Parts: sequence; structure tokens; C-alpha cells
Amino acid sequence: MIIDAHQHFWNYNPVKDAWITDNMKVIQDDFLPHHLLPVLTENNVDGCVAVQADQSEDETAFLLELASKHDFIKGVVGWTNLCADNLPERLAYYNQFSKLKGFRHIVQGEPDPAFLLREDFCRGIHALAKYHFTYDILVYPKQLPAVEAFVKKFPQQRLVIDHMAKPDFKSGDIQEWEKHMRAIAKEPHVYCKLSGLVTEADWQRWQPAHFTPFLDITLDAFGTDRLLFGSDWPVCKLAGSYAQVKQLITDYISRLSATEQANIMGANAVRFYNL
Repeated sequence: MIIDAHQHFWNYNPVKDAWITDNMKVIQDDFLPHHLLPVLTENNVDGCVAVQADQSEDETAFLLELASKHDFIKGVVGWTNLCADNLPERLAYYNQFSKLKGFRHIVQGEPDPAFLLREDFCRGIHALAKYHFTYDILVYPKQLPAVEAFVKKFPQQRLVIDHMAKPDFKSGDIQEWEKHMRAIAKEPHVYCKLSGLVTEADWQRWQPAHFTPFLDITLDAFGTDRLLFGSDWPVCKLAGSYAQVKQLITDYISRLSATEQANIMGANAVRFYNL
């Protein structure tokens, strides 16, 4: 089974979606299940995990509504205020939705490089364990020192790094990113998504070889049991088609055994998110 462990849906709103700037016109549009399903079918992908793109509980409700109507949406990573005093009540409420697998906060947008280590945020992460919710870590490389400390605080919490922490493929600057990613990968409860790569590269001129040194490190550090394929559709459309994004990963892992490839392309996502 092939699972896309990271994609998004939205009804485009220029105010709410202000992050989609004018140089991203190709995604200034609605992207909904009826747009994605033919793409998944064409690419022999069996299902997906829908991840929040807006930091609101309305977003979580929107994704859960879509998931309730479409079987191919196997899970939802939503948003709730993990720092809120009423978080226990909110988590108890969300526990009724079988397709809600976990939560994400857009930490990459936080000005505090140590946001993940804030006491109120850590209290929120601690509360996820009661309901076995996962947590997606969305950061830039400059925030990896905090991630390194953060993951050690929660050895029982299932954590996954989105988009390989968005390394700088354009410059090829790899040393600091590698140091922290290898340290983070030593924690066995931390997974990593092979997703969002092309949008961090030169959108018009990227080549598969640009990603190879970074993928080599990620594979060596995390192994084949903790890597998840994700398309980052529709954001990936900024730099390539769904087929190109998928092929980038399938070509890279083609040297692995059939079982290892199957793990990365779906089985690990099933296990991590309990799909």
C-alpha cells in the first residue's frame, strides 16, 4: 500500500492564505479531494494524510469533514492551541474522531527559535500522550538545536519531522543541518518525512542530484523504518508535478530491498499514524 503521508486541502482565501504570495499563483486556487483523487489514482497511491495549513480549529473541522466523506483520506493532522489552558477539554473532544491522528503547529513561523521548548507548549505536547496523538515538527534548519532538545523531552511521544526540516538545497549548506539531524535521529521515537523537497530548491532548475547528499544523510540517520514519503501536494506544484515528486523518491530508494521501499512508501506511515 502506498500512502502519501503529507498533503493539504484548502478553499483559497487571499486573506487567510496570505502565505501564498503572488509568485505562487499556480496554487492561488481551491485544492479539494475531487482534485487530488485522480492524481493519486494516476500515480498508484492508495491514500493520504491531510495536514493542516491554517492555524485554526476551523481548519481541523474542515479536514475532518472532508475525511468523513472520502475514504482515501486515511488520516488528518489538525491544529489546536497546544498552549491553551483548556487543551485537555479540546483533546478529549477530538478523541471522538477516529481519523484525527495528531496535531501540528507552524513552528517555522514563530520568531522565537526556542518556541518548542516553551513551558506552556511542552505542557501541551505532554497532554497528547493520553490519547496517543502524534505531533508533526515543522521547522527550519535554524530551529534544529531546539528540536534536538525537544525530542529528548518526550521519549514516549511519536514525533515526525516534516520536509526533512527544509535544508538549504540551493546553497548546498549541509554541515550544521547534518549535525543536528543525526543527533535527532538517535532518538528512536522520531520519524522524518521525505516531503517538501522541490519547493525548497530552485523551482525551475532543480535536479534530483541536488537532493542526493541530503537524502543520503537522512536515510543513513533514520534508516528505512522511520522515513515516510509525502508529496506536499498542492504546494509541490510550485516546482513540479505530483509524478515528478513521487519519482524523485522512488528513484532514490530503488536500490533498497522491496520491503524497505514498501516501508518508506506506505507501511511506515500506516504504523506511525495508526491508519
